[in-house]
Amino acid sequence: MGRAFEYRRAAKEKRWDKMSKVFPKLAKAITVAAKDGGPDPEMNAKLRTAIQNAKAENMPKDNIESAIKRAAGKDIEEISEVTYEGKGPHGVLVFVECATDNTTRTVANVKSYFNKAGGGFAPSGSLEYMFARKAVFEFEKTTEMDVEELELSLIDGGLEEIEENEGMLYAYADYTQFGEMSKVLEDLEIEVKKASLKRIPTSPVEFSEDQLDEIEKMIDKIEDDDDVQAVYTNIA
Repeated sequence: MGRAFEYRRAAKEKRWDKMSKVFPKLAKAITVAAKDGGPDPEMNAKLRTAIQNAKAENMPKDNIESAIKRAAGKDIEEISEVTYEGKGPHGVLVFVECATDNTTRTVANVKSYFNKAGGGFAPSGSLEYMFARKAVFEFEKTTEMDVEELELSLIDGGLEEIEENEGMLYAYADYTQFGEMSKVLEDLEIEVKKASLKRIPTSPVEFSEDQLDEIEKMIDKIEDDDDVQAVYTNIA
């Protein structure tokens, strides 16, 4: 009984730890989206998606509404979206996307994660061609779905590729087609579980298990930073 209690407590602490890191990032994404395109999700595809992603992580409704309201505050003017590029252990390429109210703090923190891992920053824009920016939509494959017919329907939204994995479908389009793809999926009444703009490596590289252990230690530190929204690598 004691061991079962310890297990449940450990599981709870793991969930709380995840929420303490994920919820602030999701809230910041909602606030930035509302600032950029307005507080009405019906008129703002970016905000609609940010809310969708927050709900997928079980973020409370009150937190979501507070994040939207924050967009009208004075402090929001100081939040900006910035990206950093660099090389980590064993030459892994890394793209870091941030949302911050203090770029001096953020750049110093992110640079330190690279330096401590034996890596360093790359000139801005130098890794752009190594990653393709894609809009990615994740949704459940239902029994009545015909994937081939669905592909034809999604072409109007800019579909480039659709993949299936463990009962889930992943639709890919160019990042400029994000709004169009969102609308087509909504018109088809498909419930999107998660949608995002991702940077997908154009030439993925395989690393050994030992190399991946080193790389992942650096990535974990970067992802734990409050200002970091997403991290992308060229790992195959």
